[in-house]
Amino acid sequence: MPELPEVETTRLGIEPCLQSQRIRTVVVRDARLRWPVAADLGARLAGAWITGVRRRAKYLLIDTSGGTLIVHLGMSGSLRVVPAATPPGAHDHVDVVLGNDRCLRLRDPRRFGSVHWSAQPERHALLARLGPEPFDAVFDGRYLRARARGRRQPVKSFLMDAHTVVGVGNIYASESLHRAGIHPCRAAARISGERYERLARSVVAVLREAISAGGTTLRDFVASDGSPGYFRARLAVYDRAGEPCVRCGTRIRRLVVGQRATYYCPTCQH
Repeated sequence: MPELPEVETTRLGIEPCLQSQRIRTVVVRDARLRWPVAADLGARLAGAWITGVRRRAKYLLIDTSGGTLIVHLGMSGSLRVVPAATPPGAHDHVDVVLGNDRCLRLRDPRRFGSVHWSAQPERHALLARLGPEPFDAVFDGRYLRARARGRRQPVKSFLMDAHTVVGVGNIYASESLHRAGIHPCRAAARISGERYERLARSVVAVLREAISAGGTTLRDFVASDGSPGYFRARLAVYDRAGEPCVRCGTRIRRLVVGQRATYYCPTCQH
C-alpha cells in the first residue's frame, strides 16, 4: 500500500501539471472502488479551476474553485498525468480531463482506492479525526509520551494508529523503531520520554529520506512518471528476515504485531 512518502512523491509529481488548470470534465469508467464514485462528481467539478494539490495523511487533496477532490490510492493505485487521447487500460478507472488536453488518470487494479468530493475536506469523515502530521511542530517525544500514557498496546501498533500520528505505515514504523532502538512489542506506556524523543526524530528522518528517494517500491507502487521508489535499497530491517542487521550484524527477525509483518533486530532493539 502506498504510504506517506509514496503519496507525497505522487503529489510532487502531479502538482506542477495540475496547478491553475481548468477541469473540462471527469470520466468515470468504473465507479466500483472501495466506496462508489459519486454519480455527480463530473457535474460538481466541470469548469472548476485547480488551485492547489495537498496531502493529508495518505490522502491527496486537489483543491479547486468548485470544492476539493479527495483521492486515496488504496493498495495498488497510482496517478499519472497523460495526454487525454491516451487509450485507457483495463484498470484506468477515473480521468480528470484538463483544459490543456491532458488528464489526471487513476489506475487501480485492485480497486481499493477511493475518490470523493467535499466542500469542506477537513470535516470529511475520512479526515476529521486524524492525528497530526509527523512534520507538524506538535509531533515530538513529549506529544508521543502524553498520548501513550496508560496504553498497553505494542508501540508499533500505537505508532501506526492514525489517531496518534498520520502516515506512519508498516514499513516506516519498522524502520523508525529500529533506528530508535525500540522493540516493536514494548508496551507504549512503558517507554521513556527520552526514548520517545529519539523515536519522533527517527520517524521524521526516515520519512524525509524516503520522500527524497521517491518512496519504497515493494510490489505495486510507481511514481507519477512511472518510476519506482528507491528507498527499498536503504531498508534496514523491513522484509530482511534472516539477513544481518546493518548496525550490529545480528540476524533480523520477523514476527506479527497487530496482524502485520514486523521486522526487528533482537540486539539493537529492546
